[in-house]
Amino acid sequence: MTGSLSQARLFVRRVHLWLGLWLGLLFALLGLTGSALVFYTAIDAALRPSIGVEGDAPAIDLRSDAWDQALATGRAWRSDPAGKWTLEVTGESGPIPARYYPAPGHHADRMMLWFSPDGRRILRAEPWGGYLMSWLYQLHMQLLAGDIGMALVGWSGVGILMLLISGIVAWWPRGSWRKALAFKRQAAPIRRLRDLHKLGGLWSAGLLLILTGTGVLLALPDVTAALLAPKPIPSPRSAGPANTSVVAAFATARRVFPDGRIVFVDVPNRAAQPIRVRLQLPGDPHPRFPGSYVFIDQHQGRVLAVHDVRHSGRGSAIVAWVRTLHDGTVGGIATRLLAVLVGLMPTALFVTGFLHWRTRRARAARDCGNG
Repeated sequence: MTGSLSQARLFVRRVHLWLGLWLGLLFALLGLTGSALVFYTAIDAALRPSIGVEGDAPAIDLRSDAWDQALATGRAWRSDPAGKWTLEVTGESGPIPARYYPAPGHHADRMMLWFSPDGRRILRAEPWGGYLMSWLYQLHMQLLAGDIGMALVGWSGVGILMLLISGIVAWWPRGSWRKALAFKRQAAPIRRLRDLHKLGGLWSAGLLLILTGTGVLLALPDVTAALLAPKPIPSPRSAGPANTSVVAAFATARRVFPDGRIVFVDVPNRAAQPIRVRLQLPGDPHPRFPGSYVFIDQHQGRVLAVHDVRHSGRGSAIVAWVRTLHDGTVGGIATRLLAVLVGLMPTALFVTGFLHWRTRRARAARDCGNG
């Protein structure tokens, strides 16, 4: 029995080693880029201070005509029949962030724009991936390789989960826990490398499992939807011209959800497609990407459909927590800072693990030569 356990532990250690050699560098890259992206909107704003608003200017009121003026300004700049405009309601003073999708699909080529607070001017317009923070985002999510890269990140994440679990299993002590958790300062360099790798992995394993698992779900949205999310609400259609303003859509959404905080509004160029207002409701954990929607007819302004994340099943509730756990927003600034630090750990684990493996190989080669 003891021999079988030893063989099993040896097998797990080999699995851990080869997974680390094959996926360790990718794990380090994803960790480093993830750390940089925890505060990506703040970093991007700091890199572009010229478009900010100085002083104590108030946030743009939801009843202000600036929202419809921004939409009109954007459509005068560019308007494709199948395109869609997304305006972000930050609740803060400053420009109005927006996205323009020239074709259907969340991952279609898109432009990022910032309108002046009155909506009359475009202060900045850049393609997604064409400036530093969005480039890092694409590197993190897709390895700069589109949908194929996104799938590679997702399925590699499954391998990284196996890497983390195999590391815990390989370490699991058979005797003294105190000895297993010790760091021997006076030991040989190879032992210190092993202890650094072991302790770094143990203290960060729980958080790395959470970050990696949620990253897999984000990178494989079709798999996530099949496993957890409810069936999507179909987009109802109606005939006639678009008579519903952005401000009117805001008012309608607030009547549906008086306790909701509006975060985004999507306005398709085709009037037959509905306006979609995205809101954060009490209990929804993510402040920027919540999971509740109100679909509004562009022709008559009536409510076509409602998606309330609080009453959409367990799978939808789980999905609502995925992003906030992944980007560290779950506990505010403290957990975001923790996410930055944990994102550095894969690099430390890869370096210490690789150096330990290389030192062992060099020692084994010397022993063979001396023999």
